[in-house]
Amino acid sequence: MSDIIHLLPDSVANQIAAGEVIQRPASVVKELVENAIDAGATNIQVLVTDAGKTCIQVVDDGKGMSETDARLSFERHATSKISQASDLFALRTMGFRGEALASIAAVSEVELKTCQAGAEIGTRLVIAGSKVETQEVCACPQGCNFQVKNLFFNVPARRKFLKANSTELSNVVTEFERIALVHPDVSFSLYSNDSELLNLPASSLRQRILNVFGKKLNQQLLSIDVETSLTKITGFVAKPDTARKKGAHQYFFVNGRYMRHPYFHKAVMEPYDRLIPTGEQVSYFIYFDVEPANIDVNIHPTKTEIKFENEHAIWQILSATVKEALGRFNAVPSIDFDTEDMPDIPAFDANTAVAPPKVNYDAGFNPFKSSRSGSHTMPAYERKISSDWQSLYDGIEKSAPTANAELMFPFEEDIPSSAISSSLNETNGNELLAPSPVVESGAQFMQFKGRYILTSVKSGLMLIDQHRAHLCVLYERYMRRMAMKQGMSQGVLFPEVIQLPASEATVLDAIFDDLSAVGFELSPLGGGSYAINGVPSGIEGLNPVELVRNMVHTALEKGFDVREEVQSLLALTLARAAAIVYGQVLTNDEMASLVGELFALPSPGYTPDGHVVLSTIKEEDIQKLF
Repeated sequence: MSDIIHLLPDSVANQIAAGEVIQRPASVVKELVENAIDAGATNIQVLVTDAGKTCIQVVDDGKGMSETDARLSFERHATSKISQASDLFALRTMGFRGEALASIAAVSEVELKTCQAGAEIGTRLVIAGSKVETQEVCACPQGCNFQVKNLFFNVPARRKFLKANSTELSNVVTEFERIALVHPDVSFSLYSNDSELLNLPASSLRQRILNVFGKKLNQQLLSIDVETSLTKITGFVAKPDTARKKGAHQYFFVNGRYMRHPYFHKAVMEPYDRLIPTGEQVSYFIYFDVEPANIDVNIHPTKTEIKFENEHAIWQILSATVKEALGRFNAVPSIDFDTEDMPDIPAFDANTAVAPPKVNYDAGFNPFKSSRSGSHTMPAYERKISSDWQSLYDGIEKSAPTANAELMFPFEEDIPSSAISSSLNETNGNELLAPSPVVESGAQFMQFKGRYILTSVKSGLMLIDQHRAHLCVLYERYMRRMAMKQGMSQGVLFPEVIQLPASEATVLDAIFDDLSAVGFELSPLGGGSYAINGVPSGIEGLNPVELVRNMVHTALEKGFDVREEVQSLLALTLARAAAIVYGQVLTNDEMASLVGELFALPSPGYTPDGHVVLSTIKEEDIQKLF
């Protein structure tokens, strides 16, 4: 039997590694920007075309590379970050595996221009599919200039599974923001199709957060700062009154590296336990400084999952730090005793003799003694009886009460009471039976605990969830508007302005047409700001800013590659916000109209997201109870 084990060629091995390291254009941006930071760059520019599918360019002013280093950097496992295995436990740099550039060059066309400080000429290197095509000298400024073109050009299956440009651009912006939040001393700029998305000058950490997410966040942040033998924790947490269900900015960083940590997330949210409603989240930006030997960053290819040696102890420190910040800035409601104008009660002293209080009074005072000075006496009140009181009723005829009664109750004798009752019964019966043949003739509706609508049907007693029933009705209405592009918009007197970060602004641009079809009128103001000039009719009383933000976050979480799915998500989000809430009291006519519209739908039994709308208790089950 012949041997079957052989070594993979470098090109194939690099493509396999690229499956883990380079998953999407955002991965390329992450690796190249982190290398630029490790090179000591102070100004980094990122330019993407078609969300990075066509071209990704990263320009920095770092140390640069020599001719030999430029060629060697694209070899597999080539790195300047570590030299032996023990260095893995003392890492303070970003990239270290030596697979980033090799993986990028294996699935794209790369052009590198680099020059070291003090050198007169630099190096130009062109690699496509791990094959070096050109290496020559060139004139270029200090630093590195990477151009990554036609990503996954030689792996069509991988390129096919890339998402829409709006999705990929949102991922690029997200990775860019994570790096920019860690290095406020570095100037960053991001361009998409020659339009500027972010321009972040070097600043303080708080200012960098405001430059990324908007100035409105300034009043919401509470600073935290604690240093122990295990770790140093700095950053900001938001006030409890800024909690929201979606879209909270939650970031953990350790030694300048972004990470996800559900365990530490619970430590941050634990002090907010009774300060915010259930299901809502608050924003936080927390930075850990830990000894590299006490953490392991090499447990996941994306390096976003980090293992801590003393997780439980750090959990306690983090939770106590957040509690201290909330208490120090009076973010936690406390009992305030008003001590103003309170009596001063002296402390008891046993050595001091207690003297009885003195009472001063006038012994000659007589309350029954009349005053002798009569000049100020008030005269006694005398009632004057008028003798001409009958003149008040002159001119009033005896027939006036009859006339007034006719004005108050016109035609009362022409309408019999039986006709009134039959008319009411016919109106209610027709409104209920027309849309739904299931409901019995003459059935009445009753609301139970402000949540359910009870009505009699042929098989027994039907219970309808009023919120879910209204949600189904509104969902079908909004879907029809989107399909017909005839959303009814209601203009607002004073336009609302919504400020979105760059990663969310790209999502809003992708669903802009769908929002217009529902009835929203949005005007871009630049810099991630939009003016809401009109809202769909029927959502009066709702906050349009939060409504638009929730729809953007829903599209960001669920994905928005398929247009039908986007429209369904937007309609469901809008219907869920506009549907009647639990506890709202409905009249019999309102319940009749709601039930009629519900049974006119194709599938009234379930909501679009699969929840039960109605349930029936059979008559046999009711009889068994008695």
